[in-house]
Amino acid sequence: NSESSRQALRELLFTTPGFEKRCAGVILYEETLFQTCVDGTPFVELLVSKNILPGIKVDKGVVAIPGCEDRGETTTAGLDGLEERCATYYQKGARFAKWRGVLTVGKNGKGPSERCLALNCDALANYAAICQKNGLVPIVEPEILTDGDHDIAVSQAVTTVVLQRVFESLNKAGVLLEGMVLKPNMVTSGVDCLKKADAATVAKLTVETLRRTVPPSVPGILFLSGGQTEDEATSHLNLMNKNSPLTNPWTLSFSYGRALQATVLKTWGGKSENVQAAQAALFERADANGKASLGEL
Repeated sequence: NSESSRQALRELLFTTPGFEKRCAGVILYEETLFQTCVDGTPFVELLVSKNILPGIKVDKGVVAIPGCEDRGETTTAGLDGLEERCATYYQKGARFAKWRGVLTVGKNGKGPSERCLALNCDALANYAAICQKNGLVPIVEPEILTDGDHDIAVSQAVTTVVLQRVFESLNKAGVLLEGMVLKPNMVTSGVDCLKKADAATVAKLTVETLRRTVPPSVPGILFLSGGQTEDEATSHLNLMNKNSPLTNPWTLSFSYGRALQATVLKTWGGKSENVQAAQAALFERADANGKASLGEL
């Protein structure tokens, strides 16, 4: 996991033929924002030439909440100096940003504590307001981990509460909802649940939850893939767009990490002779998810 290997992987991803047909934006780390291709072309310049918007991860990771260690609860660091960093990122070509808050269902299945909920939702709202002030579109990511043996009904109840509080905080902070993107978890069974919900149920309850909590003024919902295989994440997204009895007021699409890159990484293995095969694997996954965003699979 050296800087040179990370650079090589990113160049592999960004130079994949046809990638821009299914990907409108890429979330970069600060390191990547300043990296270049082997030929000296800045990654940002390469992405823009393909009509792909460069974005930037601006949070500094999770930290334990004092007094909540026994529950394993965290909040996210990075608000200090964020305004200055956002201004720099915009100058360097970034046009959107991402901040991830991490929450849990908890052992009792009742979701995060009030303290955890307040800290994470307020941090997401403050981040979003700072981004908009500096010309960046904020991706708001409240991720509820799939850890636990809870069923999908518990997941839906906790996701509903979390999203309600997120938008309450966003409104209090004066965030323009038309100028943001939501990146939530799908409503799924816990990873250790003995009787997991099928794909159709996941799709149905996820859309149902979003309709109850996300204002129609939000233009896009780009799901994270946490806890799902590549095929599961694609199938769930496809069914949401294909089977919804009503027209969704927002675009439902993807912002996947592992579910887009797992096969790519395995195929590449850090070897230059595998680049072409790895790029083919990336396009296959991107193409499938692009079609799933339209309900065309």
